[in-house]
Amino acid sequence: MEIKRIAVLGAGLMGSGIAQVCAQGGYEVKMRDIAENFVENGFVMIKKSLERFAKSGKLAEEEVTKILNRIEGTTDLGNAVSDADLVIEAAPEDMALKKTIFRELDDLCPSDTILASNTSGLMITDIASATTRPEKVIGMHWFNPPQMMKLIEIARGALTSDDTYDAILDLSVKIRKKPIPVTDGPGFFTTRYISFYLAEAIRLFEGGVAGIAEIDEMCKLGFNWRMGPIELADFIGLDTNLHILEYMHEETGDPRCAPPLILKKLVKSGYLGKKPGSRGGFYEYFGIPRQ
Repeated sequence: MEIKRIAVLGAGLMGSGIAQVCAQGGYEVKMRDIAENFVENGFVMIKKSLERFAKSGKLAEEEVTKILNRIEGTTDLGNAVSDADLVIEAAPEDMALKKTIFRELDDLCPSDTILASNTSGLMITDIASATTRPEKVIGMHWFNPPQMMKLIEIARGALTSDDTYDAILDLSVKIRKKPIPVTDGPGFFTTRYISFYLAEAIRLFEGGVAGIAEIDEMCKLGFNWRMGPIELADFIGLDTNLHILEYMHEETGDPRCAPPLILKKLVKSGYLGKKPGSRGGFYEYFGIPRQ
């Protein structure tokens, strides 16, 4: 099938970025969130991002307005998806929430609409079970920030059709991304891999092997990483890290997925990392100045 109209559910950092990339690729986009101020904030982020591209010479000035005009904001789910060829869901990582959304989409969307989830590792087969069209459901895991990161991790559910898979591969290439397929499973590849090494870094600190700042500094100097593992855990969100590890542990029983005790302690104390409403992350909890 040919994709012409795309609906993006969510206007936060990921949703607005996905909407921008799709509009830059020439697609008509409807960006939906649950409140008008969320939609407005999404447009603010998109405009700032496009203006940065224009200032750096990566985008012609006259293209900024054209791209913005391809995006329509709405709080009405029915309006957003009624004529969509593809819906990309970018809601929080909560299986119950995603199943509720996909159940609604199944009722509201045309029968041939592809339903994609931006989940970073919740099983697509499970999400698809909330619909009567599992062959049309697929994982399309984008990376932050979507405007800059090239990778899209493509996860097929147990019943995802070849036509759905091919359509998403084709779209990804057209919007100048690099789609790479993975097998459906808790965490896919990228989230499972990164969760293991972030958790291990936290365990090594917890075990007294090295300090927080020292672990981050060693990884940056020794491995040439731009951000240390504990800095990255704070950036992702400690509650998000905890939720992912708990989900993978529950689904697989793999002891490597068991969350470190100190991670649970910080989250229960309101230290969620670098995100709104948080007291801070590892650095703030332990009183360590950030570089």
